[in-house]
Amino acid sequence: MSARPHRDLWQAYRWRFARRRLLARAIAKRRQLRPVVDRTDGIAPGDILGFICLRNEAARLPFFLDHCRRLGVAHVLAVDNGSTDGSLDLLRDAADVSVWSTDLSYRRSRFGLDWITWLQMRHGSGHWCLTLDADELLVYPYWQTRPLPALCAELDRRGRASMGALMLDMYPQGRLADATCPPGTDPTEALGWFDAGNYMIRRQPKQDALWIQGGPRARAFFADDPRRAPTMGKVPLIRWHWRYAYLNSTHAALPQRLNRVYSVEGGAELSGVLLHTKFLDQIVEKSAEERQRGEHFANSVLYDRYYQALTENPTLWTPHSTRYRGWRHLEALGLMSRGGWI
Repeated sequence: MSARPHRDLWQAYRWRFARRRLLARAIAKRRQLRPVVDRTDGIAPGDILGFICLRNEAARLPFFLDHCRRLGVAHVLAVDNGSTDGSLDLLRDAADVSVWSTDLSYRRSRFGLDWITWLQMRHGSGHWCLTLDADELLVYPYWQTRPLPALCAELDRRGRASMGALMLDMYPQGRLADATCPPGTDPTEALGWFDAGNYMIRRQPKQDALWIQGGPRARAFFADDPRRAPTMGKVPLIRWHWRYAYLNSTHAALPQRLNRVYSVEGGAELSGVLLHTKFLDQIVEKSAEERQRGEHFANSVLYDRYYQALTENPTLWTPHSTRYRGWRHLEALGLMSRGGWI
């Protein structure tokens, strides 16, 4: 017998152990969460749930929550990590949101995943769950006319338990500090541009996931070492089971089969795009703060130059930038696919 089956068996055992360890961490970290308002008794069978961990996102929250509602998210479960800008009040006042609060370390909770995993274990099992950051807006084929219940029904029909999405960095034509967005307005009106074609895609065999890098951050901040650039592929939508866990943000999940959101036989699977609205005007001030806090990257020293560059208020736009025109344009560029969904 070849050594390959033994290696595969050993790797499968290691991932099972890793998943159990992540679930145990989440159970232990549940004590760090203080319930602010718990409306989860109103969650009905079949409801699509949203999950988010955030800090100081009052400018984005009104539009973010409205976008989730338009998509068909019935209830959002949120963890507020020590906001000081009124985010907690906005979440508390929303009738379709349940909120927990903690002031403890985002980094030491696996960048919020321990807290979110506990809420998914407790409330998400059996539901399609959309896990996002406050600066991510999900779009997918037909999203304006076919809300998430229709999309999830199509995924169920295909026997799929997850859907992948490219995180697409949006940016303004001018300097970042000039990209203002009043609360409640669509941030893509201020961030109307993106990079269309400089993406590197690799398959990670151990996780069975796609590793995508590129976009303006790779171009502007990591040109000398593009392998250090942030990862752009995510699996934000999963039909959850209490034994599941995200491994690294929403870039990969366990069990591994949840990461197979791509076709291995040619063609393309149904997929979406996360419009990443990070580069609004607050990013300049926030980058200086996050550089000091060191809470957002496992190797914060490695990203010092990145944060320093953002505090200098750069311009990411170039004559090669592409104007955002909607999901059909993204599909035409090959950044998402309807995968035969007609």
